[in-house]
Amino acid sequence: MELIIEHLTKTYPNGVQALQDVNLKITAGMYGLLGPNGAGKSTLMRTIATLQEADSGSIQLGNLNVLQQKNEVRKILGYLPQEFGVYPKITAEAMLDHIASLKGVTNRSERKDLVQRLLERVNLGDVRKKQLGTFSGGMKQRFGIAQALIGNPKLIIVDEPTAGLDPAERNRFHNLLSEIGANTIVILSTHIVDDVANLCKNMAIICKGQVIAEGHPAELTAKAQGHIWRKVIDKSTIEQYREQYRVINTTLLEGQTEIHIYQDEAPSEAGFTPAVATLEDVYFSKIAEYMDVVTI
Repeated sequence: MELIIEHLTKTYPNGVQALQDVNLKITAGMYGLLGPNGAGKSTLMRTIATLQEADSGSIQLGNLNVLQQKNEVRKILGYLPQEFGVYPKITAEAMLDHIASLKGVTNRSERKDLVQRLLERVNLGDVRKKQLGTFSGGMKQRFGIAQALIGNPKLIIVDEPTAGLDPAERNRFHNLLSEIGANTIVILSTHIVDDVANLCKNMAIICKGQVIAEGHPAELTAKAQGHIWRKVIDKSTIEQYREQYRVINTTLLEGQTEIHIYQDEAPSEAGFTPAVATLEDVYFSKIAEYMDVVTI
């Protein structure tokens, strides 16, 4: 099954153009959607999830028209939004049983077995009797995935799923998403570059509602090799370097400031050395290039 998005556009009443002629083709597996806050990622996810209307364009999931056959799409869709609220006084088992009932699993015995299997799959079986209000952020996210898996969905959308998780919970969540993505379309919308680098076989970068790059993370990174240069500088001189070079990233290195610049040839200034390009360099360089174009 494929998800095909063509010429998708959305402008809000306040004049903000959240999506501008978005075109994507997504197949089974993990697909990363990278972009800064306000890039249009959540608008795109909500539109695919049948929660929001588009102004124009089309979304096709297999033989289903997503924008017109919403009820049919929802039967094969799993969705974990960025803000996933839970009822704090209800147990994980009872809440998942209720959600399964709402999703059409009417047989009580079948529903009980399904709830148990899902909670075990997301490693929450031993806390199934605990109230959701006692769960950590990572446990709530895993519960969110459990509810998204009800009905064996063909498409799963997760919006900023690892934001705020500690490293251990983030790693558990990565492993769970990788397992799910083996045979299902899983769209991972995030601004955390490492999540996409570690999990996704294909990706797109979106900025101000436009897709500005797409492809395999390793291939995009390979194209940037030989164009990234690094130098440790005094923090007070950073604005001078911004005026002279395309500075795509700055990091602290043992208390000093390291800059990465994007340039085809080696800088003539002393102190610059070649840097091994990362997906983070690709991401920041594409964003910087796009912003340069739109502000000219």
